Amino acid sequence: MEESSSLHSLKIMHERKLLNRIFASLYGFAIIALFYHHLLTLTAVPPRGRLSIFMLISDFILAFMWFTSQSFFMNPVTRQQFPGNLKQWVDNNDYPAIDIFICTADPFKEPPLTTVNTVLSVLAYDYPMEKLSVYVSDDGGSKLILFALMEAAEFARNWVPYCRENKIEQRCPEEYFRRNHTITSQFQIIENLYLDMKMRIENVAERGEVVDECISDPQQRQAFSKWTKGFTPKDHPAIIQVLLESDKDKDIKGYSIPNLIYVSREKSTTSLHHFKAGALNALLRVSEAMTNAPIILTLDCDMYSNDPQTPQRVLCYFCDPSIRSKLGYVQFPQRYHGLNDDDLYGGDNVRTFRISPSGLDGLGGPDNCGTGCFFNRRALFGSPSSVTSLEHSGDSHTRSMAISSVSVVEIASHVASCNYEYNNTEWGTKVGIKYGTLVEDIYTGYMMHCEGWDSIFCDTERPAFLGEVPINLEDVLSQVKRWAFGHLEVLSCKYSPLTFGTKALGILRANCYIHYVFWPIWCIPVTLYASVSQLSLLNNISIFPKLQNLNSRSLFGQTFEICLFQKVLVSDPWFFLYVFLFFGAYAHDFVQFILFKGTTKRWWNDQRMWYVKALSPFLFASIEYLTKKLGITTKGFNVTSKVVGQDERKMYDQSVFTFGIPSPMFVPLATVSIINLIAFVKGIMTVIFRMESLDELFIQLFIAGFAVVNCLPIYEAMLLRSDHGRMPKKIVITSSVLAGVLCIAFSLIVS
Repeated sequence: MEESSSLHSLKIMHERKLLNRIFASLYGFAIIALFYHHLLTLTAVPPRGRLSIFMLISDFILAFMWFTSQSFFMNPVTRQQFPGNLKQWVDNNDYPAIDIFICTADPFKEPPLTTVNTVLSVLAYDYPMEKLSVYVSDDGGSKLILFALMEAAEFARNWVPYCRENKIEQRCPEEYFRRNHTITSQFQIIENLYLDMKMRIENVAERGEVVDECISDPQQRQAFSKWTKGFTPKDHPAIIQVLLESDKDKDIKGYSIPNLIYVSREKSTTSLHHFKAGALNALLRVSEAMTNAPIILTLDCDMYSNDPQTPQRVLCYFCDPSIRSKLGYVQFPQRYHGLNDDDLYGGDNVRTFRISPSGLDGLGGPDNCGTGCFFNRRALFGSPSSVTSLEHSGDSHTRSMAISSVSVVEIASHVASCNYEYNNTEWGTKVGIKYGTLVEDIYTGYMMHCEGWDSIFCDTERPAFLGEVPINLEDVLSQVKRWAFGHLEVLSCKYSPLTFGTKALGILRANCYIHYVFWPIWCIPVTLYASVSQLSLLNNISIFPKLQNLNSRSLFGQTFEICLFQKVLVSDPWFFLYVFLFFGAYAHDFVQFILFKGTTKRWWNDQRMWYVKALSPFLFASIEYLTKKLGITTKGFNVTSKVVGQDERKMYDQSVFTFGIPSPMFVPLATVSIINLIAFVKGIMTVIFRMESLDELFIQLFIAGFAVVNCLPIYEAMLLRSDHGRMPKKIVITSSVLAGVLCIAFSLIVS
């Protein structure tokens, strides 16, 4: 078909594919040579022989993770959509309906105004109004969220027609009004309406309750009457409230406006609720009873729409008869606003949300990222071949009724009850979003791929969605720990990618998911390389190949002789193997990062955060998972805070690390940083006063120095800063004692 009439295009990047495969082959041979070298060093006399075992374990895990990661680079592709050609394929009136699910759980960590802006951004999509329905899941059952949505529903009557008439691209009100615009009378009117709404919502949120004087409408007052005595976030009945109904409600221009429905599923302290996965499944059933759109968009409450044409881009795939029969979902990358220029904490997650999904796209489709995903509703109810019809929550009579009718709301409330899934036990296993892990998104996408569904990665020039990221270190580490814990749950489940996935998907696609679920084991090699090498350096024990005949007098004396270079050239060839493995891995990672329009400074911060994550949240998640398996503890779901203080924002914008609170997750970071600093200083002194030592300890000295450079923000927070974001004294003292104990214990053991 000619591109002039096609809906989308797919291009395989053959040059990049060839280069990736050549590099993988060379690097693979280097890894084989590395293990041969390990076999030789294992026979060395103690203590080097014993310490080499730790390095062997580290290198084995690094090699395993490298091997699984190569699948992402085997068939790189790029896609393009042509929404302008849709009219040749489908009439506007025949566009499929879309149900939009927005999830929130805690109004104090996820401000109601943030949710409101996300809701308003999708209500204003360039799409037939009567075909859009927005469902907001309030898993905390908060009056604050319902009040905010009531305010949003009223403002939407003005906002939606304003966006369409002026053809504005940015339809998140907060972002739109934050930017400079040509001031017109119409702009001032809509801005004043927004500021009035914002003030009312923020006043209620600050007060923490909805008082009677905030409610003037009798119908609204009746809705709030459902919050009776004994109502708690963990124990309350189902609440379904239709705030906008396209068949009845109109905007100020007299046109239809999308449906807006508030949903708070029933909660009970005696029933499992399965966190976000349970909330999404409740929305699946409620929406099936009310609107039953064939396409479902899932969004986090802070992930607003940044492109009003996004639904049309999605239709370029769902309306293509050559792929739609097996198309399970279209995934957009998670992109973020509010990042500082250097992306201090690696919040953009380029590897996780862009590089890796892009690689998977060439193998059958990306993983599901939990937000910004357009699902084929049918795909959530079974495999392409087994699904014949969807489960129906209501009969044909109720389907012809208004969504706000008593009968429809009663059915929706019934399917949102705690007991519904006990009588329909396939929910969470064979039907809907999958249970059993904190990363329900990746697990659901993985299972859909195993069932035979394909997916598509849609990475557009203008980000389709923009979300918020944590801007203090403790929140970043807590979020990563939750993800890592969930990956371990997927690894050990019945349908583990390591076993079931390899059979269902083939080795290349399965390798990608294996890489994901083994994510937390990065903690082992990183911890060993960040400690064993340095502790050995403190005891003048060489555990790596020598840089032979390097006369350190040439470095620290009065002259630098040309013969230095001649002597380096005859160094131990194994030394150059380590050099290639280190710089080859870093160069490849840097190139991939730059190809996705990253910067050198952002790449540096991103690689530093990789170390931080491996040393802290990956380690804590692994320990927590093991203790859970032993029955010592259990794991709950923690909402990442979206509330940002002014001081935190100021430090973040200045690229200053924020520690502040005495979190246990800071202890391994501070401990390792202290050990590396001591080892590096001790190593330099040893080289200066024992001139012959540099050739033996060069690699260890380099590793310690590299770690010290990465740890500079930690040293600054421990020693130089006095603001509230400094490293707490409790953590500094604890880490110093622990570092001292490790140094002494290691010395005693090796001696």
